[in-house]
Amino acid sequence: MSKTLIIAEKPSVAQDIVRALTPLAGKFDKEADHFENEKYIVTSAVGHLVEIKAPEEYDVKRGKWSFAHLPVVPPHFDLAPIDKAKSRLTAVVRLVKRKDVTELINACDAGREGELIFRLIVQYAAGAKAPINKPVHRLWLQSMTPQAIRDGFAALRSDAQMLGLADAARSRSEADWLVGINGTRAMTAFNSRDGGFFLTTVGRVQTPTLSIVVEREEKIRKHVARDYWEIKATFGAAAGEYDGKWFDPNFKKNDDADRRADRVWSEAEANAVVAAVKGKSGTVTEEAKPSNQSSPLLYDLTTLQREANSRFGYSAKTTLSLAQALYEKHKVLTYPRTDSRMLPEDYVPVVKQTFQMIAEEDLPGPLKELAQHAAKGLKDGYVKPTKRVFDNTKVSDHFAIIPTLQAPRSLSEAEAKLYDMVVKRFIAVFYPPAEYMVTTRITQVEAHKFQTNGKVLVNTGWLAVYGKEAQEADANLVAVKPGEAVSNEGVTSLAMRTRPPARYTEATLLSAMEGAGKLIDDEEFREAMAEKGLGTPATRAQVIEGLILEKYMLREGRELMPTAKAFQLMTLLRGLGVEDLTKPELTGNWEYQLAEMEHGRLSRDAFMLEIAKMAERIVKKAKEYDRDTIPGDYATLSHACPKCGGVVKENYRRFTCNGPDGSAEGCGFSITKSPAGRSFELHEVETFVAEKKIGPLEGFRSKAGWPFTAELKMVYDDEIANWKLEFDFGEDAKAAEDGTPVDFSGHTSMGACPKCKGHVYEHGSNYVCEHSVGAHITCDFKTGKIILTQPVDHAQVHKLLTTGKTDLLENFVSNKTKRKFKAFLAWDKKEGKVGFEFEPRAPKAPAKKAAVKKTAKAE
Repeated sequence: MSKTLIIAEKPSVAQDIVRALTPLAGKFDKEADHFENEKYIVTSAVGHLVEIKAPEEYDVKRGKWSFAHLPVVPPHFDLAPIDKAKSRLTAVVRLVKRKDVTELINACDAGREGELIFRLIVQYAAGAKAPINKPVHRLWLQSMTPQAIRDGFAALRSDAQMLGLADAARSRSEADWLVGINGTRAMTAFNSRDGGFFLTTVGRVQTPTLSIVVEREEKIRKHVARDYWEIKATFGAAAGEYDGKWFDPNFKKNDDADRRADRVWSEAEANAVVAAVKGKSGTVTEEAKPSNQSSPLLYDLTTLQREANSRFGYSAKTTLSLAQALYEKHKVLTYPRTDSRMLPEDYVPVVKQTFQMIAEEDLPGPLKELAQHAAKGLKDGYVKPTKRVFDNTKVSDHFAIIPTLQAPRSLSEAEAKLYDMVVKRFIAVFYPPAEYMVTTRITQVEAHKFQTNGKVLVNTGWLAVYGKEAQEADANLVAVKPGEAVSNEGVTSLAMRTRPPARYTEATLLSAMEGAGKLIDDEEFREAMAEKGLGTPATRAQVIEGLILEKYMLREGRELMPTAKAFQLMTLLRGLGVEDLTKPELTGNWEYQLAEMEHGRLSRDAFMLEIAKMAERIVKKAKEYDRDTIPGDYATLSHACPKCGGVVKENYRRFTCNGPDGSAEGCGFSITKSPAGRSFELHEVETFVAEKKIGPLEGFRSKAGWPFTAELKMVYDDEIANWKLEFDFGEDAKAAEDGTPVDFSGHTSMGACPKCKGHVYEHGSNYVCEHSVGAHITCDFKTGKIILTQPVDHAQVHKLLTTGKTDLLENFVSNKTKRKFKAFLAWDKKEGKVGFEFEPRAPKAPAKKAAVKKTAKAE
C-alpha cells in the first residue's frame, strides 16, 4: 500500500501533526525515527541537516588562500551533511527512498528557511541521479492547534506554488556563501601579502554589525566634552518642600545633539539665573492628567535576549541555549527561535488552558506567586481575542514565546529566571493597562521657570504581576493650593560635562541589529528589510559570538569593545571601495530582490549573476590595489622612535618613524601592525615601543592558520642597523633549563615556591622557582603566565603562592569545546602542581556532606 511521507522541521511539530491526524487517519505506531500508520509516515529534521559546499576542485584549503585561487564562483553547489545531524539525515533519506512512499509533504516551517531545509534534504537523497520523481505538496502552518493542522492538510499547496519561495531560499543561501567566501579570502590574501596568515573574515551580516559597533566607538573617541550647567531650586509650600529644575520654555532642537532645554552653556549665565531667583517667591501652575501604560508585547527571541542581558547579564548565546533547553529538554516553553511577538488567532483556548495550568499546578520556588495572577486573569475574563496579542498577519513561520501546558520541574537557577520572565510577560500582556496620574508643575520666579514632574501609580493593572502596588495620591509630589505663593528655600547651579554616547552592550546591539533597516535611505530597500533586520533571531547570537571569536570585539563587563582588527577591517573596506559590505543596505537590497523572486518578478539566474559579479568585483578591488597604504584615520604614538627619537606614525600596515617633526622619511625604523595575524592594540604598541618587550600575548596565527601564544621583543639588528620585532617563545628559559645560569637579581619575587620554599620569579612565558633553572636544578615548579587564554597577573600568582589559591578567574577557554569557563588556580600538594578548582555546585537539597573539590591539571 502506498504511503505519504510528511517531513517536519523539528520533532515537536512531527508529534503535533501525529496528534492532529490520529482522529482522521487512525493510530500511529512510534518507530525509532518516525511515526507510521497505514496512510502516513511522519518524521522530522532537526533544523538544517545539509549545507551547501563548493565542488572539490573549488575547495581551496586555508593555507593556500591567495589571489591565484580567486574568485571562487562554482557553476553549481554540492551538498554535505552537517556533522552533528548525520544520523538524522540518514534516517530521513532512508524514508524518502522507501518504495512504498509515493508522495512527499513538506511540513517544515512556513518560511524561506523551512523551504530550503526540505529542498536540500530531497536533493541530497537523490544524489547525482535524476531528481526523486515523487509528487510534493506543501503544508503551510502558522498555528499548531490540532484543528489548524487539519485545516492545513485540507488546503495543501502545490509544489508549483512554492517554486518562487524555493528559488529565493536557495539564492539567499548561495549568495551568502559567495560573498562570504570570496570576501573573506580576498581580504585575508590582501592582509597576508607581507607574509603569515592574517585571517580577515567578512560577511553580509557580521560586517555591517561590526560597522555599527565601530562607528559608535569612533563617535566616542571623537567626542569633545563640553561644560554646561544645570540649575536646581528647592521650593517651600504649606504642605512641604519640593524640587524644581530650571528650563528654557523657548528651547527648540537643532543639529547639536548635546543641547537640552534644561542646560545653560556658560557659568556666567547660570550664575545670573541663580542671582535673579535667590530668595524670591514664586507662583505655581500645574496640570494633572491620567496616563495609561500597557504591558510590553510577548517575547520574540531578540527581545528575550535583550532583556535577559539587561537584567541578568546573560549573553545572547546563553539566553538562546537556556531557552532551547526549556523548549527541548523541559518542554515548558514554545519554540524560541522566533521573530514574532503575536499568537495565532485560534490560540485563545490554548492560552486559557495555560493560565489554568499556572493557577493550579504547584510551581517551584518564586513561580508559586504567579498562580494568584493567573487565577485572577481567568476569573476576571482578561484573556480575550484582542489584536494586540492574537494576529495572524503578524505571525511568521513561528509565533511568540509562551509557556506550554507542561509544568516545570527541576529547572536550574538560570533556566528558572528565564522561565519566570516569559511567564510573567505571558500573564501581564492580558492584564489591563497600568494607570498613572501625571502631574507637570511649573514654578515661575521672576522671568525664570522651573519644572517639577510627578507620576503616581493609581491602578497597578499588569504591573501587579511584577509585584508593584498602587501609590497614595501624594506619594512623590507635595500638594500646592491654588494661588499659593511658594518660597525659594535654596538655588544652586551644578557644573556638568557632556558625555560621549554609550558603548553597545549585547542588549543594545541586538536592538540595533533588529532595527538596522531604519538606517537605510532607499525607501524600497528599507521597506523590504522592515521586518528583517540584520540576521535572524536564530543567528544574531551566533554573529556576535563569531565577532568576539575572531577578535573583532571584546567583552568588557557588559560592554562590547571593537578591537584594532575591527578598525583595520573598516579602513580596508572603505579604502578598497567595497564599503557596501559594511552597510545594512546590502541586506535591504537582497531582501527586496528575493521578495521579487518569491512573487515571480525576478529570475533566480538574474539575481545570482549579479551576486557573482559582486564577488568578482570585491576580489578585483583587493587584487589590483597597488598603493603602499590605505587612506584612513591613523594614530601618532606618544613614545618616540627607539633609534632616533623621531615621531612614530601608524599607516595601514605598519608603525613607522617619520623623522623628528613627523613629516620626513625618518630613520627607517618600522614594525608591522599585525605580527602573525594579530593586530596591535594602540596601548600595546605604545608599551612595546617604550619597553621593547610585551607579552605573552595570545591570538597569533601560524602560516597554516593555527593559533599560538608568544612574547614579543624588540632587538637591535646590526645588519640593518636598526631595531626589529621578534617573537620570544621562551628560548631563554629553555637555555636556562639546559644549564645556562640565570641572574634574578633586580627581579621581584612573586612569593615562596610551594615545593622548596625558594623564590618564584617571572621568567619567559612562565613563573618559575629560582631552583628550577640554571646550572644546578633542584626543583621543577613552574606555572604559565597565560593558561588556556587566561592571563595570570602578578597579584594572582602572589595570592596562589601565599594562600594556595587565586581568585575565581573567568576567562579560561577549553581546548576541546572552545567554551569559556570559570575556575580557581590552586596548588595541589598531592599532585605537586597547579591545577583547576571549580566552584562547588549549589546543593539542590540540604547538604549532607561538604562539597567535594574538583581539581584538574592547569599547566
